[in-house]
Amino acid sequence: MRRGLMLAGLAVAAPLLLLWLAGGLDGIAAWSAEASRAAQEALARGIRAVRAGEPGAVVALLAVAFGYGVAHAAGPGHGKMLIGGYAAARRVPAARLVGLSLAASLAQATTAVAIVYAGVLVFQWSRERMAWIADELLIPFGHAAVAGLGLWLAWRGLRAMRAAGASHHHHHDHGHVHGPDCGHDHGPGVEAMAAVTSPREAAALIAGVALRPCTGAIFLLILTWNFGIWAVGIAGAYAMGLGTALVTAGVALLALWAREGALQTLAGGRIARVLPLVEVAVGLLIAAVAGVLLAGSV
Repeated sequence: MRRGLMLAGLAVAAPLLLLWLAGGLDGIAAWSAEASRAAQEALARGIRAVRAGEPGAVVALLAVAFGYGVAHAAGPGHGKMLIGGYAAARRVPAARLVGLSLAASLAQATTAVAIVYAGVLVFQWSRERMAWIADELLIPFGHAAVAGLGLWLAWRGLRAMRAAGASHHHHHDHGHVHGPDCGHDHGPGVEAMAAVTSPREAAALIAGVALRPCTGAIFLLILTWNFGIWAVGIAGAYAMGLGTALVTAGVALLALWAREGALQTLAGGRIARVLPLVEVAVGLLIAAVAGVLLAGSV
């Protein structure tokens, strides 16, 4: 039953990937952009309702902010590419992927809060200046960071391949014949390959996503500051982060589902040999896509 579910994940994810590469998901990106524009108008109406003291206005504004985060995340974005690619490349438990998605999305909200409040309290930046920083300065920097993280994933995979090769050569240089259960370690096992990432690795992934704050959060934070309801704006920015996390976690879990489906036909030893190859391939793919996006943003 479990194997069938894993193979079903591969059957679902592979056509989606091919459709995306062929441009077949452009309609989703267009819908996301239109939904984001409509949500911004709803945010503006919600801010006016909160300022007027209408009953339930704060809850309604937070709900709209959450929906904006979902709609915004459904479009193209490097957060989903990075976390989803990481899920495909590394054998990370599902709970950890959800935690990484949540932490990265909330870190994005924190970056938006930091930009806006540094701008209004310290540097007296205009709204246009803060939007420029988010769109023109941090976008290229974020793409460069994601490309670097992709190369880092590929480098980790190459290191694992080299370690597995060295271990295999060492254990077969004893002058005796090995049986199926010879008692020797033939390279890193599945458990080692599934070892949870270090705090430094998790921090790098979160920072790579957080470098690109949501423009909708900046829009909300500036308006609520101007109207004197800054606490509602900060809460709304984090509600957007939760909406984004919902989509990012879904993409990561789909990537995990597809990866496990692809590995179901392999025995334990072959999984340990294939996983580094997957990590190299996914890392190079992330680096290439981020490089193209970087070239288009400068």
